[in-house]
Amino acid sequence: MSTISQAGQRINALLDENSFVEIGALVTARATDFNLKQTETPSDGVITGYGVIDGNLVYVYSQDASVLNGTVGEMHAKKIANLYDLAMKTGAPVIGLLDSAGLRLQEATDALNGFGEIYLKQTLASGVIPQITAVFGTCGGGLAVVPGLTDFTFMEADKAKLFVNSPNALDGNTVAKCDTSSAKFQSEEVGIVDVVADEASILAQIRELVSMLPSNNAEIAVSDCTDDLNRGCPEIVNCVGDTSIALSQLADNGIFVEVKQNYAKDMVAGFLKLNGATIGAVANRTEVYNDKGEVEEKFDAVLSAKGAKKAADFVNFCDAFEIPVLSLTNVKGFLADKCNEKKMADAVAKLTYAFANATVPKVNVVIGKAYGSAYVAMNSKAIGADITMAWPDAEIGAMDASLAAKIICDGKGADAIDACAKEYAALQNNVTSAAKRGYVDQIVEPVDTRKYVIGAFEMLSAKCEGRPEKKHGTI
Repeated sequence: MSTISQAGQRINALLDENSFVEIGALVTARATDFNLKQTETPSDGVITGYGVIDGNLVYVYSQDASVLNGTVGEMHAKKIANLYDLAMKTGAPVIGLLDSAGLRLQEATDALNGFGEIYLKQTLASGVIPQITAVFGTCGGGLAVVPGLTDFTFMEADKAKLFVNSPNALDGNTVAKCDTSSAKFQSEEVGIVDVVADEASILAQIRELVSMLPSNNAEIAVSDCTDDLNRGCPEIVNCVGDTSIALSQLADNGIFVEVKQNYAKDMVAGFLKLNGATIGAVANRTEVYNDKGEVEEKFDAVLSAKGAKKAADFVNFCDAFEIPVLSLTNVKGFLADKCNEKKMADAVAKLTYAFANATVPKVNVVIGKAYGSAYVAMNSKAIGADITMAWPDAEIGAMDASLAAKIICDGKGADAIDACAKEYAALQNNVTSAAKRGYVDQIVEPVDTRKYVIGAFEMLSAKCEGRPEKKHGTI
């Protein structure tokens, strides 16, 4: 490596020891305007190369803020573009470690063209190889598009800044009012950031994520399983509220890697291993527990617009990389407020499309309520789930029995409505009733969920499902 800068140290900390091989170490800026010829530009401000994570090939670029503030110029961009070419040829992930002041003004149109070259390579690589970025310093202006084009983004909690327009450039805003470039804002409000942590934790979590993912869209992510395939999950019945905990109980060795952790917390999305195979999981959530086992946040069992979009994006990623999808459903309707209503129909359409369009194995487990169109959108059998399971106490139907009774028995007394509600619950919302109609394939005890889900995915491992011939959908 040309210099042991902070950029180089990040690469060494990320990869297996002594595995990094640098490419293009001697490349420097070609531009000479504004005295650039007199300025040392080692590696043109970005270290590029390849190495391994747990023995798996990855390509890495790390921007060096000590060289022209890590700005992107012509040769800087070409090095990243070249790395993408190699990654596409060999079918391996690209990891970008971002720390840059953005466009190199001294190179103007050459630098702008360089941005475009990077965008093009990212677009061509999308759905072919996993793309991961981590923001450690500044990532502003056109450079902010780069994490937007990747699959997963990590952000350092305190020093990192991610923005298209700086907070002070926003009409009526200042950093003091709202720091729109902060990790907190980008992860909680924007939803572009999957994980916020300190630098060491980010690098460790990228390694963990890479170990879950296939190297490319032609590879199946499978490893040896050291967990008991028939292991019971006696505590999972208590995890209907916080399904991130439920998924960790189902997972091999209890490892669940959650993405977009701080965004739309009413929906959980992430990866787990089942019998060594990587599975993508989405689940409705009504409670968030902290490390002390205390409830931090509560939500109603409804779909939000943000939650639906979060799940849709995740399912699309899984389908592109042949990762089977598991859903845990507990939803009784849609979040009803003005802000959500503006986006709800579009977001739920995207979620419905994502599940219906995905051809990977899909298993749905109804663990609580499953009412109305919200249930249909959550990987129901109607839109293509291959296997639908339900716990014995699950409720599946058009709406809550008491609400249905009020409509059916409109104008009648309380006793009549009560009796109607009981009858409706028994006839229409009972999980056995849904199973008799073929909408549920198996009723399983919560403790046995892991072994039944593993069995279902093993049965579906050879699944092959076609779709009408078209260039692509439009949803």
